[in-house]
Amino acid sequence: MTLRPYAVGHIIDTKTGEPVSFPDWMVSASTQDVIYLGEEHRNAAHIQAAVRVLDGLLDRDRQPVLALEMFGWDGQVGLSQYLSREDTPREQFLKDAHWNDNWGGDFSDYEPLIAFARSHTLGVAALNPPLALVRQVAMQGLSQALHIPEMGRWGMWNQSYVDDPAYRAVIVHQVRQCHGGLSDDAYQRMYEASMFRDEGMAKTITDTLRLISGQQNSGQPNRRAGPVVSYTGGGHIQYQLPIPKRVMRRQQGIGRQMTVYLTSYDPDRPGEVSELINEGIADYVWLTPVGPQGSPRRCR
Repeated sequence: MTLRPYAVGHIIDTKTGEPVSFPDWMVSASTQDVIYLGEEHRNAAHIQAAVRVLDGLLDRDRQPVLALEMFGWDGQVGLSQYLSREDTPREQFLKDAHWNDNWGGDFSDYEPLIAFARSHTLGVAALNPPLALVRQVAMQGLSQALHIPEMGRWGMWNQSYVDDPAYRAVIVHQVRQCHGGLSDDAYQRMYEASMFRDEGMAKTITDTLRLISGQQNSGQPNRRAGPVVSYTGGGHIQYQLPIPKRVMRRQQGIGRQMTVYLTSYDPDRPGEVSELINEGIADYVWLTPVGPQGSPRRCR
């Protein structure tokens, strides 16, 4: 595959290796049921890209629903109240949304996404299972953790946890690369915790799609409800395996979705971007400035 020179701002179609303009890309994006944006955590350029996508969808008469990995299901009530009530203090919102229990760190990193959703009356779905459940899977393994009563409360007892060989190969390899020296049992439990999270996030997206399809319209004049814009770490969308493939299984193959891998572009390391494109890490690779934390470590 022959590629044009890379540059910050390029949105590269991995099937052709060619950049597409943002307006042309939005033509396709606005027809999707789900758009998966995979970020480098706390990279402001990636959050700005997500806001640009949401704004572009509004410009094309869509009413997107934002789905965020950074919030757990136990924070959905607090999140929804904050979106609908202007008088809710910020600190009260973070407490009610269980921010520190599920994600933590400086909320201002992700605040532009919530602020945009709030000012444009967009729905926001808390994407993640509660962190306490994920930790139980990582400690006990999936079969044991599923006996916890809280699993039933959140509807995770009766889910299908598909042990996809392709998914396993990618996740186990990356876990071993990032966390060396652990036992085989520890790697297995970490893998099962990853599968549990991805299946849970796929459940959230599928449930949200069902709600959207049941609406006659978006509640906004001349706007069509959707798509779901899923915003997670890039590892949750890679090669379509973690969340997108599980959503399509739950949807019985019905629906349109695209994956976009947001990645820092370091001109001194162009080979990394070439590798992502050639491997088809996602439908599109979007090149952004390197964040303050520097180029990411890739467990590959």
